[in-house]
Amino acid sequence: MSFEAWSVFALFWAVFVTTPGPNAVNCISNGMNLGFLRAMVGVLAILTQASLFLVLSALGVTALIAASPTGFWVAKMIGAGFLIYLGLRGWQNAARPVPQTERPVRHVYLHSLAIATINPKSVAGYLSAFSQFVQPNVPIWEQMVVIMPTALVLTTLSYTGFTLIGVVMGKAAMAAVFNVWIRRLLAICFVIYGVLLGLSSAPQAGMR
Repeated sequence: MSFEAWSVFALFWAVFVTTPGPNAVNCISNGMNLGFLRAMVGVLAILTQASLFLVLSALGVTALIAASPTGFWVAKMIGAGFLIYLGLRGWQNAARPVPQTERPVRHVYLHSLAIATINPKSVAGYLSAFSQFVQPNVPIWEQMVVIMPTALVLTTLSYTGFTLIGVVMGKAAMAAVFNVWIRRLLAICFVIYGVLLGLSSAPQAGMR
């Protein structure tokens, strides 16, 4: 991959991972409720998903998923329902205290991994990256040596930043009422993402 191609890819990926979405909202929520170190487990889950999707994209699996309208629609509807569920549960629990023992590390990791995996932005982003920036005349794994470290470093920096925002917001929310409404705002974001995902998942004419 030439330096020019790498520069364009790095810029694309920086925009991709800094655009707020379900992962960003989850990182902010984790930072507010869990503290920095425990919340970073969620970032590790996002990096796990990113590594998996990068490899699958290189193998063409995500392109195959997108090429199957019915399967992709079902996956998106499941994801929409999951996000709406998270939002409604978050709103219901917003006024309740969140003891650190309530969420073991394994739960934080699996919860964040699930959100990252069902995020439709992920599939679209990886497909865009590989359709626009991968050079067909260069062996794919030679390019992956450059693509994967670049993508993972930028992903780490971005979601660590969102986590720090959550930590700062959590410390600044000295009043209990303010803290509750921040958590409710994050819950609303999950519901909005789920609804938008569901609306964008309407079956196309002729879909079987």
